[in-house]
Order: sequence, then structure tokens, then C-alpha cells
Amino acid sequence: MPDTQTLPREEIHTRRIPPYHVILLNDDHHTVDFVVSVLRKALGYSQERAFQLMLEAHESGRSIVWTGPKEVAELKCDQIRTFHQDPFGPLGCILEPASG
Repeated sequence: MPDTQTLPREEIHTRRIPPYHVILLNDDHHTVDFVVSVLRKALGYSQERAFQLMLEAHESGRSIVWTGPKEVAELKCDQIRTFHQDPFGPLGCILEPASG
């Protein structure tokens, strides 16, 4: 009788795409209304949510305004930077890998 052996099953691991944060930086140049307006237009936030994020950036120097895949985070950051307030230019916005 032949010896039959079961082949070991391959383990399948799902790799998660590491998330990135879009971070709004505080500055002393842009108006509150401008920052809130940009967050509403670029990210679709409500007036209240946009104000909370602006206030967090103002008080702590930065605020995580969006988290997700790197390519989308880059797009969101670019969208925020497309809005300019003369003579100050665009808002400060950076990407950072999300921990976890």
C-alpha cells in the first residue's frame, strides 16, 4: 500500500496597506474662516468638525485631518494645498505614516 501524505497547506496572509495621516499645520497667517472653509471644501467636513480640527491645529501646532492609504492621503494633501489666501499662499499640510 502506498504511503499517502497530505501536503501542508499554504498559509495565506493578508497584507494591510499601512495608513498615512494628513496633518494640518498651524500658522499665524491664515484666518480661521479660511482654514475652516478649506477643510470643508477639500475634505467635505461639517462646519463644526472643520472648526474642531482648525482649533486643534491652532492650540497644539498640528491636527490629523484625515487618515487612509498613502495615495489617497497624498491626494487629500494636494487638495488642501490648492486653496490659497493672498498673500500667504496655501495652508501647511504634511503626510506622516500612521503608527499601528
